[in-house]
Amino acid sequence: MSTPDERAAAFLAFITYLRIALTPVVMAMVLVHDPGPWVEPTAALLFAFAAATDFFDGRLARRWKQTSTFGSFLDTAADKLLVSGVLLALVAVGRVSAWIAFVIVGRELLIMGLRGAVSASDGIVVTPSMWGKWKATIQFVAITFAIWRPEIHLGDWYLDQWLMAIAALITIVSAVQYLARFFSVLSGRDAAASGR
Repeated sequence: MSTPDERAAAFLAFITYLRIALTPVVMAMVLVHDPGPWVEPTAALLFAFAAATDFFDGRLARRWKQTSTFGSFLDTAADKLLVSGVLLALVAVGRVSAWIAFVIVGRELLIMGLRGAVSASDGIVVTPSMWGKWKATIQFVAITFAIWRPEIHLGDWYLDQWLMAIAALITIVSAVQYLARFFSVLSGRDAAASGR
């Protein structure tokens, strides 16, 4: 008989793996050559559901005290796979600018790589900020609308194009803010080390 902690850990892992499994499903639906009227709304709903699991995953992990280094890594990796994979599919069908995808995916690779390399070597951890949380939220919203693309125009652009541009802007701001906090922590550590 499994314990409550084991069941909680298994449920959280299931949510994360489900998010990973839904990524190629949504990508395939976006890439359908001649989608029927139900394909795009269904793909948007699946993506929104997958994105929502990220929110509940984190809240439940903290509530049930099931946080771990591996769990945090897997959760972060699932988010990056979901966003990057679906963005690539949207670029392929002309729904998203390749430059915007480059900004978003490039930021994730830069920060994830920097965080992992320095945490492994020096044990420095820079916790996510509100900018990072806003970045994730607007990315999820923008991608959902880009998949669905309702006939809503604001000037020469669709609504999802405006949302994607805002997502790219917030992504850049969050990257700059993260790097500033990171180098501040790094400088403080170096100053403390030299003062010994």
